[in-house]
Formats: sequence, structure tokens, C-alpha cells
Amino acid sequence: MEVIRSLQNTRIKSWCKLHEKKYREKEQQFLIENEHLINEAISAHLLETLILKEDEKISFDFEGPVYYVSEEVMKKLKMSQSLPACMGVCRIPKTNQHLGNKIILCDDIQDPGNVGTMIRSAYAFGFDSFIVSNLSADLYNDKTLRSTQGAIFHMNVCRGNLVDFITLLKRKDYKIYATSLKDAKGLSEFKNEEKIVLIFGNEGRGVRQELLEMADDRIFIEMNRFESLNVAMAATICCYWFRS
Repeated sequence: MEVIRSLQNTRIKSWCKLHEKKYREKEQQFLIENEHLINEAISAHLLETLILKEDEKISFDFEGPVYYVSEEVMKKLKMSQSLPACMGVCRIPKTNQHLGNKIILCDDIQDPGNVGTMIRSAYAFGFDSFIVSNLSADLYNDKTLRSTQGAIFHMNVCRGNLVDFITLLKRKDYKIYATSLKDAKGLSEFKNEEKIVLIFGNEGRGVRQELLEMADDRIFIEMNRFESLNVAMAATICCYWFRS
């Protein structure tokens, strides 16, 4: 078994570049850590390369290239604080132009943990596509990936101009609902529809006015003691209400 021990190894240096968003976008690849995410990536046929710490006995049902690295090299590659036993290089999937019937739009949501949790909830409750605005958190940030618990490998996710997406979806007879604390109806007043788009806004300002005006209706979550919830929690409740 050959073990890569040099931090100057060309392959190691190229993988380390994937810590940065600009290189992930350029190479259309991203890194993942630990067994659960790797197994999810394998099941979605997105894992390109498997990286194992030397002497690890972990077994994966993967027929692609496998590289063993020293502990020092794994420390260089890792993204989290703890030292992983395994990592993987995945390809960023191409966007499926068929967006499905249930769609989430994220308007400038900044926290990658929120974005990841929302992807996990959307997948859990049968939503088909998850679209973030150009100023939202990176979909392939390590914190985003870990927060999805692997759901990102099984959903159609993409980034783009939300005004353009809403314009297109309105032409296709989707019901467009935006979350808002003003001039909104309680969630319990809404019936499930076959084709639904839910818009969730920035943690500080909410959904921007331009998008609110494009929506067919506005939703707020009725509650007893607080005016609003964390956006990921709000998205989870709404996804459950409109679940497939």
C-alpha cells in the first residue's frame, strides 16, 4: 500500500485548493469528510476519489480511485477540527432543468448551517429543487454539507437570479408563497398545492420587497411567544405543512 506523505505532492496541493470557493467553482469539485457523507455521495454516484488515512480499515462500496495519506497530510486536507479517517472528492452535479413540483428559494441567506439544514428539511419532506440567490451562502461549504447530512446529494440544487426563476415559474402556474411578518396570512390558512414555490429570506431583513411583490401570497407561522423563528426552523415547519 503506497501512502502519500508529502505535503508538496501535486495531488494533495490540488485537493487543498478545494477549501476555497473559487477553486470549487473552477474545478467543479468539492471535498467531503467522514463515512456518512461518503456513503451518501457513493449512492448518488458523485464521489470521484476516496482518501483514507493510512492503516484505516474502513470499507466502502466504491470502485473509483483510492488514495492513502499520512496523518500529517490528512491534517492538511481536513476542514473540521477533528481528524477524519476518510475524505472524498466529489463532482458538483449539473442542474436538472426539470425543477419538479415543490421548490425552495433562498433569498440571500448567509449562514451555511441554515442553508444546509433547509436542504435537509426540504429533502425530508419531498421537495424537489432548492435554489439559492447569488448572494446566499455557498452550497458546497463544509458547514453547509455537514448540515445537510447527505441530503444535498439527492436534491436538485443550484444558484441563480431569483427574479428570473420566479418569472419563469409564474408562467408555469406555480403558486409562489413568500414568508413575511407583514401583510401575511397564517400558515394554517393555506392548503397544499401540487406546484408550490416557497421563498425564505435573509436572516436580518427577510425576503426583499421585490420578491414579496412577485409572490401570490405571504405566509407567517402562527406562534404564541415569539414573533419569528430562525429561518431554518421556519423552513422546516413550512416544508412539513406543504410536504409531498
